[in-house]
Amino acid sequence: MENSKEMGWNLENSYSRLPNSLFTTLNPTPVRSPKLVILNHHMANSLGFSVEELKSEEGVAILAGNQLPEGALPLAQAYAGHQFGHFNRLGDGRAVLLGEQRSPRGKLLDIQLKGSGPTPYSRGGDGRAALGPMLREYIISEAMQALGIPTTRSLAVVTTGEATIREKVLPGAILSRVASSHLRVGTFQYVAQWGTVEELKELADYAIERHYPELSTDGNQYLFFLQEVIKRQAKLIAKWQLVGFIHGVMNTDNMTISGETIDYGPCAFMDTYDPATVFSSIDTQGRYAYGNQPYIGGWNLARFAESLLPLLDKNLEHALKLAQDAISNYSKQYHDYWLEGMRAKLGLFNIEKDDESLIEDLLNLMQKYQADYTNTFRALTIEIEDESKLFKAPEFIKWKDVWESRRDRQRESKDSSQELMQRSNPAIIPRNHRVEEALEAAVEREDNSVMEKLLNVLSIPYAYTTEQDEYASLPGPACQPYQTFCGT
Repeated sequence: MENSKEMGWNLENSYSRLPNSLFTTLNPTPVRSPKLVILNHHMANSLGFSVEELKSEEGVAILAGNQLPEGALPLAQAYAGHQFGHFNRLGDGRAVLLGEQRSPRGKLLDIQLKGSGPTPYSRGGDGRAALGPMLREYIISEAMQALGIPTTRSLAVVTTGEATIREKVLPGAILSRVASSHLRVGTFQYVAQWGTVEELKELADYAIERHYPELSTDGNQYLFFLQEVIKRQAKLIAKWQLVGFIHGVMNTDNMTISGETIDYGPCAFMDTYDPATVFSSIDTQGRYAYGNQPYIGGWNLARFAESLLPLLDKNLEHALKLAQDAISNYSKQYHDYWLEGMRAKLGLFNIEKDDESLIEDLLNLMQKYQADYTNTFRALTIEIEDESKLFKAPEFIKWKDVWESRRDRQRESKDSSQELMQRSNPAIIPRNHRVEEALEAAVEREDNSVMEKLLNVLSIPYAYTTEQDEYASLPGPACQPYQTFCGT
């Protein structure tokens, strides 16, 4: 396309140089009449794009898959995955990777069109997406970025001018997703199951070069790779837990090698604190409940380690020992990250042996009195008397005295402690009822103002501005119980 260079496209195609079994080259399926719904100006600028050019007719045509930018080599990736514990052969059933954009700062980032039509991996699906779920991913992924949680990003959402048939007729849409890469645990499972050891080595070398170039080539590079992926995932899931985020579908094909959160299907944020909280309509057994997420993370990483066995050592018994030793460190790593984060949420700089008991006592009281997770820490941060039952309970008042005594014993001032709490406790999260309110306005009435206002306040979650107060309010009874859907 002639204007793609002026638009800022600077694509590379490193993934296409991997074994052909890992992908299928194909173009997106054109749509009837694409229309831009939302464009992430900050993301566009950081990628080197001209915002005005992306908004043009030609720019929107590219974001819809109707035209290809110069340098694009569209492909759908193949991968496998344990879905709710069951192993399946999978792949991009409704997405194509245009290529990897080289940003002005030299960073290489995948740009994928999600909802771009059927692929050989669609398994009978239409390869399309509805507007609501694509806007939902846009909102949540950008909120996660602002919260400081590694995540894929959203560049734009366009409508297709075509209907998407699900339980009812819905407006179709395409999301432009940006990621450090779309390499998944399931990508390695796919090659381990159906590829050769040489192909597995090629994939691992590619992942290391792309995400862990600092790894030493002295020693067992693939063991170091495994250890680093474990560390990143332990840190990521701890961050999820610290803000009450529930992914909803932690299949191995939804766990990235880069350590980014990916695939915002049935995700949601917890209101009332309860480790058993589940929102996803398909998670009927609670496999991916809030309290299970750390365990599932370890289970998924064990599957990753299994896929790397041929690279860890030629002797299978020794390879198993190396893998088991690496995985055994996950629980402690996760726990250390979580405990460090919880100390920060309570304004604690130093370490005392009873800190974990102090934290667990608070969480137990929050569960007992059905306290809101985010607002409890918000109230402690800004020292307001919350109107919930928790703050009136004698048990909590006693706990608070113990906590304040604990803070007084550290060298840092109370002001420093509160500053640490403010940096660690978001004043607002994407409340589920607020997200639904924004989606309803955008989808049903083509009114994006509600979504734009929501995105604005979510962009500074630690600011504690008066404009955010209304977004900290809890959902009414009519919004409960809340349930999410995959959006496929």
